[in-house]
Amino acid sequence: MEAILEKAKLCSEVTHNHPEGIKGAQATAAAIFFARTGNDKTAIKDYIETTFGYNLHVPLDKIRPTYRFDVSCQGSVPQAITAFLEADGYEDAIRNAISLGGDSDTIACITGGIAQAFYGEVPAFIQEQVRYILPKQLKGIMEQFIVKYQ
Repeated sequence: MEAILEKAKLCSEVTHNHPEGIKGAQATAAAIFFARTGNDKTAIKDYIETTFGYNLHVPLDKIRPTYRFDVSCQGSVPQAITAFLEADGYEDAIRNAISLGGDSDTIACITGGIAQAFYGEVPAFIQEQVRYILPKQLKGIMEQFIVKYQ
């Protein structure tokens, strides 16, 4: 975990060189590490709350009515992790994230990274739809990424 947190810090300093930005990147990396290494959602939640001080006890149904666009890490990372924690699958996690509104593309990316690590491969029907709607240039980049990292 120490190496994961250090790499997250180094990577995030380039674009989010603020203590809260680094904390958000580290919390996300830690959640992905825990998910990828077979931990359950309770262990992930407990570690993130204890280590990073994020309150993950507020359910999405309570967040949704008052949530507004917030680009800060403290205004998106806990919400993204909660979207994952309340999900029962990859697609449900993404739907949860988007349902909050606000900076939903960022929240969905964070949620999706954790959900993929926890649930495994992105469902085939989602991959197929993405391939269908992506412009040709982006399809090529995606295919290069898949070949390189599989």
